[in-house]
Amino acid sequence: MLDLSLDEPELLKQVAHALASDVRLEIIKLLNDRKMNIIDIAEQLSLPVSTVALNVKVLEKTGLIVTETLPARRGTMKVCSRNFDLVRMKLHTALGNHNPKNCYTVEMPIGHYSDCEVASTCGMALESGIVEPKEEPSVFYMPERVSAQLIWFRQGYVEYKFPAAFPRQASIQSIQFAMELCSEAPTYDHDWPSDITLWINDTEIGTWTCPGDFGDRRGKLNPDWVTDAVTQYGLLKTWKVTGSGTYLDDVLLAGVTLQELNIRARAAAPVKLRIGIKSDAVNIGGINLFGRRFGDYEQDIVMRVMYE
Repeated sequence: MLDLSLDEPELLKQVAHALASDVRLEIIKLLNDRKMNIIDIAEQLSLPVSTVALNVKVLEKTGLIVTETLPARRGTMKVCSRNFDLVRMKLHTALGNHNPKNCYTVEMPIGHYSDCEVASTCGMALESGIVEPKEEPSVFYMPERVSAQLIWFRQGYVEYKFPAAFPRQASIQSIQFAMELCSEAPTYDHDWPSDITLWINDTEIGTWTCPGDFGDRRGKLNPDWVTDAVTQYGLLKTWKVTGSGTYLDDVLLAGVTLQELNIRARAAAPVKLRIGIKSDAVNIGGINLFGRRFGDYEQDIVMRVMYE
């Protein structure tokens, strides 16, 4: 979800401008459940490629869509995907300076990773079923991945890019990421430790040892087709980095501080989050990462930036 308010008038105006176009709305609609390159979008809309490229640039600037450059038969191609399912505009402001701290929030669907490197066992599930072929790394590159509600892998990582669209003059106090996850065992095993590491902007911020892969009861949000003999739910964990260190669920985890992460408002570079298992980890027990339609918590990966 993209939160907008009158406290950030420039961003509010940019997003409103981006959405005030039939062409740009049609582009967002085409990206509803799959990635598309600019040439395919132009063909679908019967528009010149140059017109589509110009409108994609407007949407990309606001963070409404994200693009990545991939190899093509001749050179490279620019591939687009939608970044948000919900845009919320808050049209009132706080009185005076009684609330100096503000919060910029983005919820990233788990299938919207920008890079990955995974090893079997691995796979993903949509709300409607498991993506075939099972246990093959190739599924992580399929277009269906943007609708993933559960992804799992034994070793490797997934990486996400979050827009840094908070006010340019913001003094950042903390950044945090919250997600539901657990280890990845055959079927499930509550005694299956896994060392799960997070990186922000290529800086390792800390490792959490998940105790197991949980399946003793059904996940509260799981679709009916999910059988009882598999992973059912995870734990909701929050990593937070401040000026004094890195915290996991408000308990000091590591000495990495906010200043080391080089986070800048409205920067051309996004905030990068990597979630993975290091090759030299003591406990290589894999990861299950839950979206808002699986497990116990109705959310994807949530980034919150607190600023003054």
